[in-house]
Amino acid sequence: MAVAIFFTTWWIVLFAVLPFGVRSQEENGEVAPGTEPGAPQAPRLVAKAIWTTILSLILFAGLMAYMGYVQGT
Repeated sequence: MAVAIFFTTWWIVLFAVLPFGVRSQEENGEVAPGTEPGAPQAPRLVAKAIWTTILSLILFAGLMAYMGYVQGT
């Protein structure tokens, strides 16, 4: 069950992190021919996956600690 909770947390955090720091091609003034001007110039997906994992681990650890505290009371 813990794996499912972590997996769900990871995806929720990913969708929250994805828009941070994204600049469109139009904002950078370099629109590639045949592409959407609103497409991201450099989405930095690997860095966002790393940040997502770090934040998810923190949230997951907090949630597990809270659940252990509640069950212990």
